[in-house]
Amino acid sequence: MAVVGADRAGYERRRERLLQDYAAIPAGAPVRLRKRTSNLFRTRRPVPTPGLDVSGFDGVVSVDPDARTADVQGMTTYEHLLDVTLAHGLAPLVVPQLKTITLGGAVTGLGIESTSFRNGLPHESVLEMDVLTGDGRVLTVTPDNEHARLFSGFPNSYGTLGYALRLTIELEPVAPYVRLAHVPFTGAGELFAAMDEAVRDGLWQGEPVHFVDATAFSGSELYLTLGSWSDTAPSVSDYTGMGIYYRSLQTRREDHLTARDYYWRWDTDWFWCSRAFGAQNPRVRRLWPKRYLRSDAYWKLIALESRYHVGERLDRAKGKPPAERVVQDVEVPISRAAEFHAWLSAQTGIQPIWACPLRQRDPSKTWDLYVMDPQITYVNFGFWSTVPLAPGQSDGHHNRRIEEKVQELGGRKSLYSTSFYEEDEFWSLYGGEAYAQLKKEYDPQGRLLDLYSKTVRQH
Repeated sequence: MAVVGADRAGYERRRERLLQDYAAIPAGAPVRLRKRTSNLFRTRRPVPTPGLDVSGFDGVVSVDPDARTADVQGMTTYEHLLDVTLAHGLAPLVVPQLKTITLGGAVTGLGIESTSFRNGLPHESVLEMDVLTGDGRVLTVTPDNEHARLFSGFPNSYGTLGYALRLTIELEPVAPYVRLAHVPFTGAGELFAAMDEAVRDGLWQGEPVHFVDATAFSGSELYLTLGSWSDTAPSVSDYTGMGIYYRSLQTRREDHLTARDYYWRWDTDWFWCSRAFGAQNPRVRRLWPKRYLRSDAYWKLIALESRYHVGERLDRAKGKPPAERVVQDVEVPISRAAEFHAWLSAQTGIQPIWACPLRQRDPSKTWDLYVMDPQITYVNFGFWSTVPLAPGQSDGHHNRRIEEKVQELGGRKSLYSTSFYEEDEFWSLYGGEAYAQLKKEYDPQGRLLDLYSKTVRQH
């Protein structure tokens, strides 16, 4: 039986009002969403129009515990979604690491987490969507109705084909606790071989594995983290205050977290990026309000730096060389993962690096704008830092080399951050022919930016 939250009638009223707002935008004027949060790191040009107000599309419409499904509005953050589903002993099949990522954003822009080796990416658990298309319609889109091509082309379209207003997603049962084993390795080759074995068998030392990711502090200090559901825990750790989760990997071989704290283990310190703001200094951390130890608080600081360049000016005054922001998530086949890690470390010196395995959940499916070989296990590498530019190197040097290396290894990169592809190269990688057909059918007037214009830095 469905449990109702944000009622369906209210959703339908908001949908009709949004259609009216969309129709009122002058022909030829750019269209965008007015959002309170963002997890994008690419350069964006200012848009003079105020944007469509979609703030009302935040909330879970209903949960069906028997069918293990949820009907969710597109602007619902995973923090709010998870709180609702956990009350029923359920969770989305993939919960991206940061609390303010929205369900609609994760589906149109991809997302990943430590369940992705068995559940794929967030869009793979979607059963149905209501999509506001570029031509001003709201269409119900499923894998097998007349809009099936839009369903398979929507992931990785980043709002350039339309916006998901409502989604029906699958859920899976959860236990109260997660038991973690942090297994140390002194070489990347050994770590990725062990990861491949755990992913393939779903077991580690004879015990079931439900979560897999890894953290590389250097080429000789790496940790494979294997999680499993547990009904009991001798004690639980708390990494929402003075404790710092990623540092615990270096000191603990076993740990226990509540289910909720496990899902948000990376959010408190934005993986390890909070160190840039001094939030990992114990003296600073004691004074830092706990409610601001979360990714969206750091994001606001990043936005201020992007606007005023205070840190950049201070570094220049200290005589430091110019630096390039290297913020990327890329996937390479697991057979090439050790090679990529060694190359990235040598080229950029970025540490730590996050690594997470993923496989396509249903090998029979094709996702037109982000095609992966369904027979291959990939490893997502997440790295977020700045890298000094040597004399003669211009901004984009390191990012472009990473793009070339990932392509050489048969991988793909996420488009949430700035990209540098040439246009022909871009469309060959991201479903250009399929995308052109969808754009013609669902946004023939080009009311929404095309994918290349929206995601690739213009030179």
